[in-house]
This record gives sequence, structure tokens and C-alpha cells, in this order.
Amino acid sequence: MEYFNYSTVIIGSGLAGLYAAIKIQENLPDGKILLVTKADLGESNSRYSQGGIVAVLNENVSDNTASHIADTLNAGAGLSDFNVVKYISENSDKVIKDLISYGVEFDKDEEGNLMFTLEGAHSVNRILHCNGDETGRCIERKLSSLVSENENIIVMQNTIAVELIVENGACKGVVIFDGNNYRTILSNTVILATGGIGQLYKNTTNPLCATGDGIAMAYCAGAILQDMEFVQFHPTALAVQGNDRNFLISEAVRGEGAKLLDANGKYYMSEYHDMRELAPRDIVTRANFDRMEKCGEDFVYLDAKSIQAEKFKKRFPTIYATCERNGIDVSKDYIPVHPAAHYFMGGIKANVDGRTSIKGFYAIGEAASTGLHGANRLASNSLLECVVMAYSLAEFLKNNLDNTPIVISEDVEKNLRKYSQELGFIEYDTDTLKKELQNIMWDYVGIIRSEDTLKTANMQLQNLKYKFQRNSKCLNIAEYEFKNMLIVAQIIINSALNRKESRGAHYRTDYPLTKDVSEHNCILKQQGELSFVR
Repeated sequence: MEYFNYSTVIIGSGLAGLYAAIKIQENLPDGKILLVTKADLGESNSRYSQGGIVAVLNENVSDNTASHIADTLNAGAGLSDFNVVKYISENSDKVIKDLISYGVEFDKDEEGNLMFTLEGAHSVNRILHCNGDETGRCIERKLSSLVSENENIIVMQNTIAVELIVENGACKGVVIFDGNNYRTILSNTVILATGGIGQLYKNTTNPLCATGDGIAMAYCAGAILQDMEFVQFHPTALAVQGNDRNFLISEAVRGEGAKLLDANGKYYMSEYHDMRELAPRDIVTRANFDRMEKCGEDFVYLDAKSIQAEKFKKRFPTIYATCERNGIDVSKDYIPVHPAAHYFMGGIKANVDGRTSIKGFYAIGEAASTGLHGANRLASNSLLECVVMAYSLAEFLKNNLDNTPIVISEDVEKNLRKYSQELGFIEYDTDTLKKELQNIMWDYVGIIRSEDTLKTANMQLQNLKYKFQRNSKCLNIAEYEFKNMLIVAQIIINSALNRKESRGAHYRTDYPLTKDVSEHNCILKQQGELSFVR
């Protein structure tokens, strides 16, 4: 196996990974950066973010950080960290204007002013967007271009990270696999920006690459994970068959006036929350789920007919075209929608600058759990967190980059030799195995949970693990993905069992009330077993 040395290794090419690469290279121009991405450059959850990015800008006179902090804390259901929320909010103006300086073109009105829109649980218009409903794609495209043009950033595509090299509580590198060859990358600075876990569920708005790889790898390396039970289900994914199944219908559509109604044609959100369609996502999702059950259908409708057709087409060109492609005329027809796994509030416990419980190992973006989102993410705070964390990490590394020569022990080298050993010719049908896992998670660890459903999921997951006899080295990238999905699914289930209350996105029918005292679930692998720590 080949060995390589880099000053910084970044795993993942969503907004967090791309922006971190750019800012670190600016701050440390003599450094040698490697960016590893499992898919093509820029393929990530970030690319599919439609609605926008929170922007608490000085020139938006109707907004201020105090208002944004209050909205975020309210949505977080008692688990958001005030200091983290304050930091992210106060740094919003700086990072948004930095993105603009790189050439990101947020939508403007006819007079050239930035256009702010409204989304659920926000008290004022503070969401910026690009090309209507292509915010993530537009920002990702610009940052990907800057990374590709930078000769000091080496990009390896279609390559998965399979193991962190950790010795004496410090990260010393990572093992990567391109489907054919393994490489050991030695570095004192390893940054994980691998995104979320949506592919663990049958219905998800996430792309195929969102299989929780980084979180599983961090757990196996001994990093502390936090609040793994909090999976956010978006209330409105397109309920059609074919390639557009689970296509995201942005919350911003409801922000522009669209209303929800059930299969019987009844508008219902006033029965569930005073903010109706703009209530926090967990409330709207459970309301949709409840109406689907009451009506005996697997969908509800979104009525966007109040939005003028030309305005809809201009504001949401991608959504308009997708609906049209599926025979839905948004000016005349209701849009069938249902909930789908969308965002992960849990993840690797990290500070706002990405520092984790392992020295030299950093986590940013959706894979990290900083305390910003708490039990339920406020709409469009995700992209903001990505760029603020990346910026903050780059600033931290400017004065704290460790250039000490790396020496690994014989024990570490002996462990790495497993990647040179032959596995044999047994190849698992990972497509079938993944579908089984996705059904288990959707049916028993989804929007509504209980001790019975979670224990059923645990039992079925154990049966699935018995079918898949891979404990370390795998035959191909798909097998590594499934191994990681099994690890993350087990942690989510056990964390959900441990939280005996309902809070934010975690709702248990056997514990429907929220406790007066809010506590984080912190998880650590000790002696090969999952343990909860304080």
C-alpha cells in the first residue's frame, strides 16, 4: 500500500469541504491540501439545497442577530447551545459577503437589492437564494470551480475514506480506497465534511452518497458522537413514482403562500399549530403523517395555486419544471407530497471551529453536531453552519496547524496490512441489503417511534448484520457504504431508545411529553461496545 503526506486532508466536497479547502489554502498558502470525495466533485446534500441560506445581514433593517438567535433556539426545542447559535448568527454577515466576493450571485430585485424570503419558524424574511430554487447548486458550482482551478488543492474523486489512523488520542491520517487501490494518507490535520445519513431511510431527499460514512468512521476511531436520535424529516417531498420520487418541494414554497390539504381536500394546519404551514418542520411533518394515516393515503397535497404562475416559475424554476415533467400544472393542480428523511441534527460532537474529541481530527457541516440545531434544525441554517464552521476552522488552523513529522507505530502498521490481504470472491448483493435496512429504519425508526418499534428495529438489524459478514475490509465501495449504514443505524436506534421523552424531531408515543431538563445523548465506542457518556 502506498503512503502519502499532506498538511491537510479534507473528506467530502459539499459546501463545508469546498469552502474549507479554499479558506485554508488562502490562510496557509504553503500547505499541501488533499480533498477526497466519494462521488464527483460537489455531489453532496449541499447541491440539492433549494430554499436558500440564512443571511443575518446588517443592511436587512427588519432583521438582527437577536431575532435569528431566538428563532433558532425556539426551533431547537431546548437542545441548542446559546453560545454556538450566537456565534453562527454573528458571523453570518461576514461569510455571506465573503461568498459574494468569490462570485456567488444571490438573487436581487429590479433595483439591485438582495432578495430575502421567508421560511418556516423564521420571524422575518432573512433567506437568500440563487436562481430561484438552486441555492446550494449555485454556491457549490462556484466553489467547485475555485477548488478545481487551485493547483495547491489536489482532488481525488470517486474515492471513499475507510479508516481514520488514530494513535494515543491523536489523528495521524486516513486510509482511502478508490475501488481498486488503497492508499494511506498521513496528516496531522484531517477534516471530515461527509454530510448526512438520509440514505438509511426508504424515503429521503438526499443523494445516493449520503450513507453516513464519516460518522461511522469517526465512531470506530473513538470520537464522541452526539444526539444521534435526531433525524429531521422534511414534510414535503414529491410523492410520485419514477426518477423524481422524493424530489424536494422547498419550504420556501410555503413561505410564498402555498397551503397543505389532505386527500379529502381539507386544509388542516390550523389544527396543529398557530403558525400553520410555517410551523417548525417536526410539527408540520407529524401533521402530514397524521393526515395521511387518517385519510388512508400515502400523501397529502400542497396547494400552490395562490402563487401566480409566472412568479412560481421564476422563483422556483426547478420545482416548476419537475412538477411539469410529472404532469402537474402548479397553477391548476395540487402537488402530491409526503415526508422524507432530509437532515441529520446528530453527528460527531464538535466545536464551532470543528474540533472533536480526537486531536487533529475535525468535523464540519452536517456530519458535525455543534449544538446549533438542537433537536430540530431551523430552515436554511444548514448551509450557514457549513460556511461559518469552515471559515472558523481555517482561522483556527492559521495559528494551530501541526507540521510535526508523523511517525506511526508498528502496531498501526500491522493493522494497516489488512488492506493488502485478499478477501476471497464472495460479493454481497448490497442493493438488496440496503433496501432491507431502509425499510427497517423507515417503518420502525421514523417519524413516530416507541420502545416496541425501536426494539423490533434492533432485532431486525441484528439479523441483517448476520447476513453481512464484513467487520473491517470490504470488497468494494458499496460494501463499505452498507457497513457504515449498519453502524450508524444501530447507534440511532440505541440513542432513540435512550431518550425517553419526545423532543423536536424525536417523537415517542410511549413518552409523548418533553422533560423539563434537556440533556444531550453523547455516545462513545468503548471496549468495542456502544456506551453513553457524560
